[in-house]
Amino acid sequence: MISVELPDGSSLEVEENSTVEDVAYKIGTGLGDDTVAGKINGELVAKKDEVSDGDQIEIVTEDSDEYTKVLRHSTAHVFAQALKRIYGDQAKLTIGPWTDEGFYYDVEGLDLTEEDLEEIEEEMENIIQEDLDIRREKITRDDAEDFFDENRYKREILSEEASGGDYVTFYKQGEFKDLCKGPHVESTGEIGGFKLLEIAGAYWRGDEENEMLTRVYGTAFPSEEELEDFVEKRREAEKRDHRRIGQDMDLFSIPDFSPGGVHFHRQGMKVRRELEEYIRQKNEELGYEEVWTPELNKAELWKKTGHYEAFKEDGEMFAWRQNDEEYGLKPMNCANHSHIFNSDKRSYRDLPIKLSEFGTVNRNEQSGELSGLLRVRTLTQDDGHAYIRKNQIENEIKKHLQTIIEMYEEFGFDTHFILETKPPKAQGPDKLWEEAEESLKNALDEKVGEYQVNEEEGAFYGPKIGVEVEDAIGREWQLGTVQLDFVIPRNYGLKYVGEDNEEHYPVMIHRAILGSIERFMGVMIEHFAGEFPTWLAPEQVRILPVTDENHEYAQDLKQELDSFRVEIEDRSWTVGKKIQAAHDDNVPYMLIIGDDEEESSNISIRDRQERETKCGFDEFKQELEKEIKQKRLNTEIIQ
Repeated sequence: MISVELPDGSSLEVEENSTVEDVAYKIGTGLGDDTVAGKINGELVAKKDEVSDGDQIEIVTEDSDEYTKVLRHSTAHVFAQALKRIYGDQAKLTIGPWTDEGFYYDVEGLDLTEEDLEEIEEEMENIIQEDLDIRREKITRDDAEDFFDENRYKREILSEEASGGDYVTFYKQGEFKDLCKGPHVESTGEIGGFKLLEIAGAYWRGDEENEMLTRVYGTAFPSEEELEDFVEKRREAEKRDHRRIGQDMDLFSIPDFSPGGVHFHRQGMKVRRELEEYIRQKNEELGYEEVWTPELNKAELWKKTGHYEAFKEDGEMFAWRQNDEEYGLKPMNCANHSHIFNSDKRSYRDLPIKLSEFGTVNRNEQSGELSGLLRVRTLTQDDGHAYIRKNQIENEIKKHLQTIIEMYEEFGFDTHFILETKPPKAQGPDKLWEEAEESLKNALDEKVGEYQVNEEEGAFYGPKIGVEVEDAIGREWQLGTVQLDFVIPRNYGLKYVGEDNEEHYPVMIHRAILGSIERFMGVMIEHFAGEFPTWLAPEQVRILPVTDENHEYAQDLKQELDSFRVEIEDRSWTVGKKIQAAHDDNVPYMLIIGDDEEESSNISIRDRQERETKCGFDEFKQELEKEIKQKRLNTEIIQ
């Protein structure tokens, strides 16, 4: 007999070589009948997978959160089966995993179009209607290699991921079967609603040196209603796509000659500068002093902190040798800030020492992972490092949490916090970890209340708090972070003299309120759908002269509004076309200036919600000042 651990912490004895399904039946017949898959030590597995002594086991049923992942995996197989029915051996299948939003399948030999997807969907629907049983089979490795004699991708998987042992697992449905470890649902008929979403290109194994494959993205849900809800949210997300809005509003571009490198245009730079000044104000309130450090350094710098090995192994660091010396573009700012801390003798009276920087860092992300502003190679962090004593941890974390909560509220985000605790490969004394985690919990309890705990997911150098925000259409984004670090001070040899006249290592707080300016702007553009609050809008007011004769008066008004971002529409268009252009550019306020406005003391105002009013110019100016100063989320001058 062996013992496994259940989700409630209790132990259950089962026979050796028992499967996940056997465990479920041991718990209860009903649970056994309902078992779809399982989780062994957190990994989603097939219900026929065997458990081992000491494993943590969770049973997956149709009511489990993981059920949709299993369903989507099976839908990927239905897609592959449909391809083979339509295209036969012309379609060389590779891999088809589930994703957070659905699934994808990579295939060689097909140049698919949107029209082809419709035909494939029809065949998938036929397969679902046939309600084919999905059955797991064990096949000898030799037979599997023979089966994939003409598919080198599957043979590569056999020799690498599926290596070891004399047998491999296949899943069969009707005439179709494929190498797969599962898990899957019982039959194709369980798929309630599905849709093929888009076609893209993808390198085999994500390596640019390999073949370019055709990737088809899709999604699936237990019901048509859930699918319809997803499709509607996806349509809304497409309307909010920051790449399209960024182009339409002339905010930024990412040209082919600068992959992952953002070019901020004149209008985008106005938004970026507002964000920088906003964070500078927050930093001053938190007691940070701004510094600047270079992007280019000798690689020896990151060897001191312990980051060199991790970044170099993951291929994330741009590095090269020159004159027998290795150089690199900095992937993070903490090593340079630690140099500044170490440039003078420090006393306990000096601490906390807080350094902030809009630090540009470079990370060699895979080209297939780059995504507009959300995933780039060159990014600017609103970075900050506080060097503190152990007894200052809780108080400093509270201050940072309060600032983060206030900031995200001002942008209209709902905020969620995640505490990530000591990982298995943690460095530093256990006692220090215990004290630090307790301090973080106390701060979160007081300032946040409800938060998620991800056990053993902290960094090797200390526990951390992750900040997730929920945008206007319910999507969650990882942005800011607050991390404790016990390792860099020791690796770098950072010291301060304590009250006992002995040297001590400080604790470092790594924190980024926005995360990176690029990613935050991408999320923010989609959150507001380009309709920035007036204080952030690149153009706050546009003056629309009715005729050329009204241009001089328009110039006078612009001069009166010189403390705001104001443009004059001087193209020889009709008023209607001028209004439409300003509306398309998401300008918060339009001032329509004709002969009547010149002759009276009132002006005609229109906002981007298409509301209109007339009021005195001074009154408008005063209300505009209030709206911007108070950082209101919505245009409120016209009620």
